[in-house]
Amino acid sequence: MASKPILLTSEGLANLEQELEQLKTVKRKEVSEKIKVALSFGDLSENSEYDEAKNEQAMIEARIAEIEQMFKNVSVLDEDGITTDAVSVGSKVTVLNLKNDRKDTYKIVGSTEASPLDKRISDESPVGRALLGRKLEDIVDVEAPSGVIQFKILEISK
Repeated sequence: MASKPILLTSEGLANLEQELEQLKTVKRKEVSEKIKVALSFGDLSENSEYDEAKNEQAMIEARIAEIEQMFKNVSVLDEDGITTDAVSVGSKVTVLNLKNDRKDTYKIVGSTEASPLDKRISDESPVGRALLGRKLEDIVDVEAPSGVIQFKILEISK
């Protein structure tokens, strides 16, 4: 079964490559040292430092495997192909929340790069999904846990 493509911006791809390099070159060595130190304490049956280091090692290796698997299905967004006619993945969208009269600007990204605190929302999130394909001045209804929220699209940029 083929996995769905993982959509990334060139910035997102660079960040993942950097994280993978950090994990392989720095974090692996650090955890290896922790294991060596913990082994020097002797009895492994009650050695919490050893257990903790082995758990950390497992988490690092799992993340490395996850990133390497992602790279097999990565599709890098052609940022030159992004238009400002309609909202698409890679667009920056300024919206007005009609309920509380608040303006926000979001960047629509693939789910791997989503970071709501940084105003980077996934194309698979309720807001991202509702905005995709919409045009300037459109009023968009977003189904949220608190009820329907209406946004007016004020600006679409790259």
